[in-house]
Amino acid sequence: MTRVIEGGAKGERWVKVAVAPDQLTAEMWQQRLSAEGIPSIIRASDAVSFMGVSSMPCRILVPDGYAREARAVLGEMR
Repeated sequence: MTRVIEGGAKGERWVKVAVAPDQLTAEMWQQRLSAEGIPSIIRASDAVSFMGVSSMPCRILVPDGYAREARAVLGEMR
């Protein structure tokens, strides 16, 4: 199931394209997407930790129109 988040600029729909094993990996994946011109966010509730960087899985979300391309880019990294 693809989770959809309403909001963002101009009412964009953001969809989950991947789940990183931890926050550091999520940030690396986000940088790669950015380098490819794909906007992305790390689900804020996943990256919350009282001890600094979260070691819990983090969801990567992109605007719906970028989902296929983002999955392809991240697929190359796994």
